[in-house]
Amino acid sequence: MSTPLPPDLDLAFELGAVLGPALTKAAGPWADPLAGADQWHQKISDWLGQLSAELPTALQASAYCLGLTLVDDPAIAELNQDWRQKSGPTDVLAFAAQDSCQDDCGHALGAMPRPEPGGPGAEELELGDIVISLETAARQAAEQGHSLEREMLFLASHGLLHLLGWDHPDDGSLAAMLERQEKLIAGDS
Repeated sequence: MSTPLPPDLDLAFELGAVLGPALTKAAGPWADPLAGADQWHQKISDWLGQLSAELPTALQASAYCLGLTLVDDPAIAELNQDWRQKSGPTDVLAFAAQDSCQDDCGHALGAMPRPEPGGPGAEELELGDIVISLETAARQAAEQGHSLEREMLFLASHGLLHLLGWDHPDDGSLAAMLERQEKLIAGDS
């Protein structure tokens, strides 16, 4: 069985203005404004291709649009407070553009209706935005004993699954989501 071709992806990749040189160096090409955009584009496109058969009809598209931003702890703490009313930094936030992905833990806020078929943007499905704290990711990578690259991929895959409607309100659904993330990172369908 062959892996499905990845869909087209319009990825807006940004780095927070306050990320320090030591942190961006530790993140390697994943935090480089040009090389990072290419690497993230390839990785997320591959993940969307792997997930395509599992997606509900409303989220199946030949092209997607999403944003990925790497920020520092103060920037994500501000978002966490504004959108989730929770103090302090978190590792990843996902702001879904589709109605199928709203939850009360703030992983997918700001949902907008899907474009009408044949209307503007109908061929490219807007998924939303993923925001990752590079500072928190670096701390978590050290705590877990793995690379910062792996932690960023773990957090990005978590955010992407939230944009695609996954949620983890209980231990069983969290275990399933974490298992799916591991398969995405490993490149398994």
